[in-house]
Amino acid sequence: MNIYISNLSFRLKDADLRSVFEEYGEVSSAKIIMDHMTGRSKGFGFVEMPDQDAATKAIKELNEATYDGKVITVNEARPREERSGNNSGGYRSGGYNSGGNRSGGYNSDRKPKRW
Repeated sequence: MNIYISNLSFRLKDADLRSVFEEYGEVSSAKIIMDHMTGRSKGFGFVEMPDQDAATKAIKELNEATYDGKVITVNEARPREERSGNNSGGYRSGGYNSGGNRSGGYNSDRKPKRW
């Protein structure tokens, strides 16, 4: 079972996370997610435990527990939602001078607009 852990102390390492969960059973992997730009922890991570019962017990006992001075949240990880193709959050065209007449000079053929 893949387990999601949030509100982790920024100074924790993968090995720290692994040791906490190994108290409940075998841990296949333990990973704290790091910011690629800064190299700092993002404050959340994932633990994979092959034994479903051990994972369920770890979730039950560690959720809302205090670890390294912070109350952590522990849940079964859910798959990421698929991103839609509607371009939300991505590049958007528009903004200053995004279309229309770009010549910028005086245009004697242009008629004044009536409001």
